[in-house]
Amino acid sequence: MAAPTGQMASVGPREGARDRNARRFIVGIAAIAALGGALFGYDTGVISGALPFMEGHFGLTSLDEGIITSALLIGAAFGSLIGGRMSDALGRRNSLLWAGAVFIGGALAVALAPDVPFMTVARFVLGLAVGSASVITPLYLSEVAPPHIRGRLVSFNSLMIVSGQLLAYLINAFLAQWAAWRWMLGLAALPAVALFVGLFFLPDTPRWYISKGRQDEAARVLRRTLPADEVPAELARIDHARSLEADARQGGWQQLRTPWIRRLLLVGIGLAAVQQITGVNAVVYFAPKILASTGLGTGASITATIAIGVISVLATALGMSLIDRVGRRPMLLTGLAGMTVSLALLGASFHLPHSPGVSTLVLGLMVLYMAFMQGTLNTGVWLLLAEMFPLKVRGLAMGAAVFVMWLVNFGVALVFPLLLDAVGAGTTFWFFGAMCVLSLVFCNRYAPETKGLALEDLEDELRKATGAAPAAA
Repeated sequence: MAAPTGQMASVGPREGARDRNARRFIVGIAAIAALGGALFGYDTGVISGALPFMEGHFGLTSLDEGIITSALLIGAAFGSLIGGRMSDALGRRNSLLWAGAVFIGGALAVALAPDVPFMTVARFVLGLAVGSASVITPLYLSEVAPPHIRGRLVSFNSLMIVSGQLLAYLINAFLAQWAAWRWMLGLAALPAVALFVGLFFLPDTPRWYISKGRQDEAARVLRRTLPADEVPAELARIDHARSLEADARQGGWQQLRTPWIRRLLLVGIGLAAVQQITGVNAVVYFAPKILASTGLGTGASITATIAIGVISVLATALGMSLIDRVGRRPMLLTGLAGMTVSLALLGASFHLPHSPGVSTLVLGLMVLYMAFMQGTLNTGVWLLLAEMFPLKVRGLAMGAAVFVMWLVNFGVALVFPLLLDAVGAGTTFWFFGAMCVLSLVFCNRYAPETKGLALEDLEDELRKATGAAPAAA
């Protein structure tokens, strides 16, 4: 196996200026591309503060709340499939441009919605952009980043997602005093415009250029991230990854039937489901409703969710700093263990009499759960999905896995308000705790370790791990 390449920082003084330019280039790409993650976070988080006021404006039932919340998620499921396929055909950058345009239109449509059917359709359309960005952004970042910082750079997208959610909570709390739910929803158009404009200044990824036979453009991008003497070797490495699939049948879906790729896809789908069945978005979407069930008022419940947003950002930042040192598997297993304990205690707390102290306890346990979730499982799963598939089907396979993620997310969002009414919050969170135990078993058995390997070397390693014959040199 070849050693990982792409050490961006050299110690010699002559390399100082080049290293600084490379870092600025990569940081610039991350800052613009990850606006897609911020929009993902804002559009999923903002509904928690808007729903209590929409309930009075439209006369919503629990089923209506579930439908409006989950409409974005079913759109995101299909958007992830569209985004994966589109990113392979049109490129990562051009596909993000499309998503940016839909973000702008969708945000304005939900803000101006006159009734529930219009709102539902507008949220579905907005979901197409959310789902596309959820696939394309980590894919883009993983293919631009040198191996030794890939984990941190792709995890930056996760940080932007939770930062977007925190921004939504802050805006919700500020606008709640005027019940200005339309402004809560419509302000998402501003970062969407920034994403759309900023993308005109970015290149596509070297790996996508090479997949289309555009070697010169790939080399031009690589020269901005690697020492000049490493560029030919990196071009050869990426091209070799394409040759590994030369004997496979043509067509993306047909190649997913290759046994070792199919097994990887099933593992990826499992990881995507794990991220959702463990309950994170029940908290993200319905935190004010959960807190209100303990006796806390609407305004106070919306304001209290800021604590969830803050800890999500801090935990994700910590996870980013650890994931390239600790590894993906240890992060997943540690996080799931912590989430199991948190949910067990959270479920028990709902069986206590309502009081301000119990409301504080519930909020504290939700914050603890989110710290484990966002710092480990969320960061690890998005990174693994961006790393673990071979180049020729990477966009399609990741899109399929994220499609399942959004479908499970849709199911959780639709059913959660009904579960709260039917069995209560305590039993509902114990159910999520049981899902954490099953997820821990799954990840211990099947989650791969991708730490420190170039994407092309990783492909060889995963072939071996799934029992496939080694690729010809």
